[in-house]
Parts: sequence; C-alpha cells; structure tokens
Amino acid sequence: MEGALTARDRVGIQDFVLLDETTEAAFLSNLKKRFSKDLIYTYIGTLLVSVNPYKELDIYNKKQMDIYMGVNFFELPPHIYALADNAYHTMLTEFNNHFILISGESGAGKTEASKKILQYYAVSCPSTTLLNTVRDKMLMSNPVLEAFGNAKTLKNDNSSRFGKYMDIQFDSQGDAVGGHILNYLLEKSRVVHQNHGERNFHIFYQLVEGGSDDLLHQLGLERGCQHYNYLTQGQCPIVPSINDKNDWKTVKNALQIISFDETATNHLFEVIASVLHLGNVRFDSDSKGHALLNNNTELHWVSNLLGVDAHRLQEGLTFRKIEAKKDQVLSPFTTDHAIYARDALAKAIYGQTFTWLVNRINESMENEDPSRKTVIGLLDIYGFEVFYVNSFEQFCINYCNEKLQQLFIELTLKSEQEEYEAEGIEWEPVQFFNNKIICDLIEEKHTGIISLLDEECLRPGDATDLTFLERLEEKMGNHPHFVTHKLADKMTRKTLERGDFRLLHYAGEVTYCVVGFLDKNNDLLYRNIKDLMCQSKNDIVKECFSSMDPDSRRRPETVVTQFKSSLQKLTEILVAKEAWYIRCLKSNESKQSGQFDEALIRHQVKYLGLMEHLRVRRAGFAYRRKYDVFLKRYKPLCPATWPHWRGVAADGVEVLVQHLGYLPDEYKMGRTKIFIRHPRTLFATEDAYEKCKHELATRIQAKYKGYRAKGEYRKQKEAATKIESCWRGTQARKEKEKRAWAVKVIKKFIKGYMTRGQAKNTDNSEYLAFVRQNYLNRLRDNLPKTVLDKTPWLTPPAVLTETSEMLRKLHYRLMVRKYVRGITPQKKAQFEMKLITSSVFKGKKDSYPQSVAHPFADTRISEEDINTRVIQMIRNERIKYCVPVIKYDRNGFKPRQRQLILTQTAVYVVEEAKIKQRVLYTSLKEISVSNLTDSTIVFHITREEPKQKGDLVVQCDHLFELLTKLCVIANKQNAIKVVQGSINFEIQAGKGGAVDFSTGPEPMVYKAKNGHLMVETTKEMITMSAENTSAQKEMNLRNLG
Repeated sequence: MEGALTARDRVGIQDFVLLDETTEAAFLSNLKKRFSKDLIYTYIGTLLVSVNPYKELDIYNKKQMDIYMGVNFFELPPHIYALADNAYHTMLTEFNNHFILISGESGAGKTEASKKILQYYAVSCPSTTLLNTVRDKMLMSNPVLEAFGNAKTLKNDNSSRFGKYMDIQFDSQGDAVGGHILNYLLEKSRVVHQNHGERNFHIFYQLVEGGSDDLLHQLGLERGCQHYNYLTQGQCPIVPSINDKNDWKTVKNALQIISFDETATNHLFEVIASVLHLGNVRFDSDSKGHALLNNNTELHWVSNLLGVDAHRLQEGLTFRKIEAKKDQVLSPFTTDHAIYARDALAKAIYGQTFTWLVNRINESMENEDPSRKTVIGLLDIYGFEVFYVNSFEQFCINYCNEKLQQLFIELTLKSEQEEYEAEGIEWEPVQFFNNKIICDLIEEKHTGIISLLDEECLRPGDATDLTFLERLEEKMGNHPHFVTHKLADKMTRKTLERGDFRLLHYAGEVTYCVVGFLDKNNDLLYRNIKDLMCQSKNDIVKECFSSMDPDSRRRPETVVTQFKSSLQKLTEILVAKEAWYIRCLKSNESKQSGQFDEALIRHQVKYLGLMEHLRVRRAGFAYRRKYDVFLKRYKPLCPATWPHWRGVAADGVEVLVQHLGYLPDEYKMGRTKIFIRHPRTLFATEDAYEKCKHELATRIQAKYKGYRAKGEYRKQKEAATKIESCWRGTQARKEKEKRAWAVKVIKKFIKGYMTRGQAKNTDNSEYLAFVRQNYLNRLRDNLPKTVLDKTPWLTPPAVLTETSEMLRKLHYRLMVRKYVRGITPQKKAQFEMKLITSSVFKGKKDSYPQSVAHPFADTRISEEDINTRVIQMIRNERIKYCVPVIKYDRNGFKPRQRQLILTQTAVYVVEEAKIKQRVLYTSLKEISVSNLTDSTIVFHITREEPKQKGDLVVQCDHLFELLTKLCVIANKQNAIKVVQGSINFEIQAGKGGAVDFSTGPEPMVYKAKNGHLMVETTKEMITMSAENTSAQKEMNLRNLG
C-alpha cells in the first residue's frame, strides 16, 4: 500500500482499493493505463489481478525474486512474487495452512501463474540435496501433467482440461519437504472427439512426432498425425506455438526426475499407443445390421500393447454380455453401439491412466516424516467457459466456478467482518450478488439439475437427452435463472434451439446443448470389457481397472455426482485454510501483445466478481493500518510526534490525525488499527508527507553535514599537526643520512680518479665500474642505426679501448647481416647487374657515376608495342629485352628511329613491321663506346658473306642497361671496349668509317667535314654523388654477404 501511494501518479493506481470512484469505468481505465506500460499486476487489497500480456516480460528473473524475498506485501509494486512470498512468510509466522486460488478463463495465464509460484518457492526456500530433489519433482510434474492433461482449444493453445490442486508441504523451518496433487474432471471426451480447430491431448502428438523410430516401431505407430483418427478430427495437428519434438524430450526427462523406471515408462507409452490404435479400429455391418471388424491389424496391436486376449477383446467390442441368473448371453452390437464401446474403452483407459499418473507423482513427492507440516495449496482450476456450443463439460466447469465464487465471496466477507469485529468497528452491509440461488438450482437434492440428470440416467426405459430436458422444464419452469425454448418468450425463443436450456450464471447467460449429457454422465464401460482389462499384462492397466471393483453389482456413481462430491471435499479443504487470490484476465481473444479488448476485459471483471470484491474491501473504509506502522510513517507531520513519540502508539496516532485536521466521519480508531474512510484523505496525508519528507531531508542533511564537517576538521587538524612533526623529524634524519652518504661517495670518486691509471684495486674499482657503465650507457644511445649511418663510434676511455673495438666489429657485423637478410630477390638481381656494369665501365666512362643510382628495367618496350608480324617472325626465339634506339645509316649517317630487340640468340634491329638487321651473338666480335658522357654504341660484326651488312652504329639513352643486359644474355662482357678518341667501324668490304668524339657546350651528333660521324658531349665534373656512394657500398656489402 505504501508503495502504491508513492507511485500512484506514475502509471495508474497500484491498488484498486485506493481508487476515488469504485465504478467499473474507473476500474477498467486504471487497468488499461497500467497494461499500456506492461504493468500487468494490480492489487485489490491482497488479491492480485493479472492481465495476460501475450509476450515475454523481463520480470521473472533471479534478481526480481531476490527483490521480493522477505519484503512487506505493499512496499514494492504488485507482483506474483510478492503474493507468494507473503503467503509463505505468513504461514511460517502463524504456523497455519494457506491456499492460493488462481482463476480466470482459458488462456488467461493460470497455468503460467502456477509455474511462476512454484519456481519462486524452488529458489527462495532453504536448499539441501534432499530438498532440491523434492523441488525438482514438483517442478517437473508440470510438464508431465501438461502433456497428459492439456490440449489446444479455440481459446488457448495450452488449455488445462482438468482441475488441479497441489499442496506444497513445508516443515517448521520453511523447507519444502513434499507435495500432493488432486485432479478434478479430466475432459475424457476429448480423447475420442475434438471440435474443429482443436487438438487431442498433447502427449499423443509428442509421441508420434518426437518418439524415436525404434520406439514407434515397437509400438506399431507411424510418424505423422494424419494416420490416426483420434488426432485428425480437429484438422489442426500442427500448431506454430507448440514444438512437439522438444516437448517430448522435456516429458521424457521429467519422467526420469519423477522416478519413473524404464518398465513403468514403457508401459505408459504402450497405453498411449493402444488408445491411438483403438481409434483406428473400424466396424462394418452384416446383413442383420450387426457390427463386424473390417481390419484385425489394429485390434491385434491393441491386444498386444494392453496384454489381453485378442479374441476376447474383439468379442467385447462387438458383443454385450447379458447375465440372467446363472446364464450368460452375448448380444451383438450394432455399428453405433460398437463405436460407442470402442470410444468408451479409449476414454476409460486414458482417464484411469491419468489418475494413476497423478498418484505416481504423489508417491514420488510424498513426505515420509510424520511430524506436523504446514501447507500452501495451489488451485489451478478451469475458468468460466462459454463456447459457441456448450455441453456437459462446460456445465460441470461453470458449476465449479459458481461454487468457488460463492466460497470466494463468503471468505472475503467473513475475513472483512472478522477484522471489523476484532477492531470494534461497526460493520456496514455490502450489496453484492449472492449466487446461492444458482448453486441451489444446480445441486439441490431431488430438485436440482444434477439430481434430475442422475434420475434420468438411472431410470429404466428409453431415457434420452430430450426426456431429460422435458424433466427440467417440468421441475424448473418458474425458476428466474432457468429458461428453455419451450419456456421462453417470443423474442428469447429465437436465440434457443429446441434441445437447449439456458442458465443465468453470476457471470452471465450460458446456453447448454443437452445432446450427449446422459452418455457423458453415465460414462459406462461394459462389464465384459472391464473384466478383460483386469487381466491385462500391462501393469498400469491392470492396476487401474482392478481398483474399479469389477465384482461389485452396484451401478457406479455418475460423473456429475463424483464431480459434485470431489468439489464438496475441495471446498472443505479450502475453508480450512487461509485464502489468497490471483485473478487472471485475457487482454484479447487473438493472443496479440499490446491489445486491450475493453469489452472482453469488462466481461471477465464481471464474472470473476472483481467489482464485488472491491466493494467488499471498500466497505466503509478504504485503508487500515496498525497504529505503530501508521505513526512510524507519518509522525514527521506533527511537531508533537516528531522525532519520537514516548507514549502509546494509539494516542500518538490520535494526536497526529487531530493535527492533520481529520474530520470525525473520515476515520475510526480500532483496537489496534486506524481505519480511514476515503482514499482522498489518505492521498492528502501522503502528499503532505512527501513534501515534509523533502524538507526534513534538507534539514537533516544540513545538520548532519555541519556535524560531519566540524568533526572532520578537528580530526584533520590534529592529524596534520602529528604528521608535520613526524615528517620534519623524518626529513631531518634522511637529510643527515644523505649528506653522510654523499661525503663517502665523493671521497671514493676523487680517490678513484687519482688512481685511474693504476691496476684495478680497492681504491679505483668503483670508479672504473662507473666509467665502464657510463661509457656503455652513452654508447647504447649513440650506436649507428644502419650500415650506411656515418655516426662516428664513441671514443672509449683507455680501460675500454679493446672492448670498444670488439663491440664495434660485432655491431657492424650484426648490421651487415640484418641488411643482407633484408635484400629481396629483385633487389639482388639489380645488384648483380649493377656489379657487371661496374666491372665494365667503372673508371672508364664519364657518365657511369650518374647511372649507378638509376635501377634497370626488365624492358623498355612491352610486347604489345612490338608489331605482331615481327613477333611472328621471331616467335621461336624468346624476347629478353627491348629498347628504342636511334640508328645512324652507314652512308651519310642519317638518324633512324628503330627498336632494338635482344633474344636468346641474336640482336634484331626493327623498323615497325620489318626486321632491318639480324645480328647473331656469335658474329658479334666487339662493342665499342667512348669514354665520354655520350650514349653512342658501335657493334662490330664479323662478315661471313660479301653482301652482309657492316657494323651497326646506334645511340641509346639506356646505354648501360642495354649493354649490361647484352652481357648477361650473350656473355659479351669481354667484348665491350671503352675507347678514347675515335672509333673505327666497317661499312662494307674494303670500306670503313669512323666516329669522332669531342666535348662542347651542348651535346650534338652530325657528319663532320672529314666524312666522319661527330659526337659532341658536354664536359661534366666527374664526382661520386651520395647516391652513387650508397649504391657502391651496397654492392660491396653484397660481396661480403
């Protein structure tokens, strides 16, 4: 409540009791406001209203559980953990029994709420190995019971088709030590019939879809639901929200945890498989209309799985055994009777197996300690159901809800009245709908619907569903909550079929179709089939049917009578316990998150009796609190009660409310509590408290900060004085020690310096060590970084001359090794060619030094730039190098642009698509160049034929590159001559020419007057550039490597 007061202006009101108006519109508006912010829980006092959000919310983790453990119910926002925790701690404190009633219609989230409570107790209760085993069994009972007792309906993909009440047993220390489950009214008719859009129980689909191939073969089953009559009637075997394969694994694991051995598990699966095979047993008619089996395969599987005689089973499905005194007569069935007998057997087997399964789970969770235990019961029972066609099951379910609503109102009124009486407050009567008239209409002896239904089932003669309806009309014709087509007025008659009757329940009108009421209520199984099942070799089937007392001649109780008795026992159990309530609401019919269907919610609020409960809680007074709690919270609002009230809490509260100006009709003083009538009075008090809280906090903070600051200042001052005195003494002692040490060091240093030239002794050893260390440190910081680094080596002191030289050599060797290892194959090839160039031209040709820094290319003309015809002509020779040249004619020295191509065997002079001259390397006797900076080359060729062309004169910008490539390809290193002066060459046989070289202001090539080719070059200073020097060093290093 306090948490609700603090947070009331954020998102709606957390407790409906604090609404100003207790109208349905205000109720729905507050619910919608909170739902829009994913706040799905709201209180009505201690009742919890939960709206299904149809999506995952991050409010159920371990952190949330820790937050709600041991906290007052109203201190934190509403949550299912708060209700579970308070029920648990109230049980421990008062050492009495409690139950939590979870109600709501199908799909509202009842089963999920039950799981959340179990999970909370599993985490919050004390833990030991034994207790963990018990908790695991309780938690794992859920997936097993869901598989066998839940199914997809039109409203819910995981609808519980049975009622469940689970007692969780706790010892005096609060440890969960055991559990017990009661089940109510399993919807057995679903085994043999499902409406369109619905499914059979989950376990059938899980077995067929998730079972291993070996297991299915052992059970005679095929994978796929389409093969089984009992699984295809609803025409929706596959549901997107259900994963049958994964659920099968969960169920098998759960059965192991619940201590099912392999034999029991196999027998259980055999029973399930036998029901599927039974559904596939079909009958034909003979000429007399008697039933005949048209396929014995399925029957044999049923007999094998159940461990009964196949012939007797066939007889039991097609004949009825009639006993007349000592004689027994077999009366053949019609096809309809045979189908009824088959379906009755399937329902009986499944229903009895479900009961056996619940009993086995109870045995595994049973607490054997005889000492007294307290319990918290969880009642997860079907909600009020209204379908398009409502049958016998809906009648029973809605009767159950009527009884629980009656109990709910009685317990709520009783607890409120008891509280008012205990506090001495006058009780004000509350107007609410008393549904006792409807409960009497259904269950009253001799005249109620249940009695009339049983009479009609037991009456000899041709009793039918319609004769039952006639009996109802005869006995209840004037009842205000009962109407049929015959009894209705003209307008109402249009909404009723002739086989319908309508009851006006507390939650609204429900129309029931009487078709099937008698058969479902009788739920008869012929005696010869019962006897056969008692002889089954399947332990489960034998145990189930032996407990039915087949030898008894008494007619078994009808289904509705059994249900009425079990409901009466449940009521007695619940009345003996303290009640806690969770009301679950569906937010919409389409199961979509974020949708709030106001009409649907209004209908649920009505039939769950939430407005009646709110009016009961608000009967006179909206808020009540113990005096000490109220005074502790609001005492700052009155100077007389702040900061401490020394007297009785009740007197302090009286002084406080007088100071706040409460009017006499706004509150009452009980024996231990104050009762406040209107929420607005409480809200005004809370607002004043919030304002006062901030003011008080400011004043308290100021006083506290001043007190802390003064105390801190005094402490710091005292500490500073102590630290100063200690620090000064410490510093003085350190200074004295430093000076003494310095004197010693200086003396040693001076003595060592004076004797530094002597052999090492005690006087100079430290000085010499210092000198060594100092030199090595300086040397480390001034080492050359690369082999080409010209940083001079540090001059060593005399004692380290030899050591320094060794270090220098080692360092240079290391740098050389690093440098050599870093040379790439491409760079190595360049160096090798540059070495050849150096050996030929170094010191001989003036332009050589400038060429050293320029790397050689693989070729100067790509093959794409050479005419294809030329390439075709020399295709048998591999092209090694191409370069553009200027060729000078032998007569007249006219310059011509040509391509010079080096192949494996010859030099080609090419003009576009023509090969002008081919010179074999074998006929190349000499190559001449001048010693100047020109780029003229003369190729001297041996003439083998008179008509062969003479020597070749060219000018090439890449002279060194061309000639080096030629040396590598043709091995002509020794044929290259560097000539000073003129170069003579042979034009043709008996006729020669010459190339003269000279220096001038600018380079020129022309024919001189003497008929020679004159080449003038510029005179440049021949110096070794830095690049040249570096390149030369690199070649030297390569030789070293």
